[in-house]
Amino acid sequence: MQKEQRQTTILKLITAKQIGRQEELAEILEKKGISVTQSSVSRDLLELGIVKIGGFYALPQKPKSGMVFGLVSLEVAGENMIVAKTEAGLASACAVRIDAAQIDEIVGTIAGDDTIFIAVRGQKEQKTVLKKVWELFEK
Repeated sequence: MQKEQRQTTILKLITAKQIGRQEELAEILEKKGISVTQSSVSRDLLELGIVKIGGFYALPQKPKSGMVFGLVSLEVAGENMIVAKTEAGLASACAVRIDAAQIDEIVGTIAGDDTIFIAVRGQKEQKTVLKKVWELFEK
């Protein structure tokens, strides 16, 4: 299974049930037919920006400032690119959410620590993608 699919599954699992240990998460993934090691689970949790709240894994809470999960800004760059800025360490988690949405106008994403490059099909699709990505994080 590809890393992206595994991480999407992890996001779904931690939002669906309370999981408090990496070993527990690895066992659940194994039962779902996803072969993992404890170290790969650890890396996935780090890349996704998962935190422990009350002893259980969870997505970071939305700040009271009203900023949407992890996403700080979106800006067009050229005719086929959008640059998304995120809170430090959350770019991978945000990129997984964007990729999971399977937005037709997006060709692909590349995430760093706090920046995501979103490649779009063309200039006319940029506006649509900007709107769809913001909506994705406001939910």
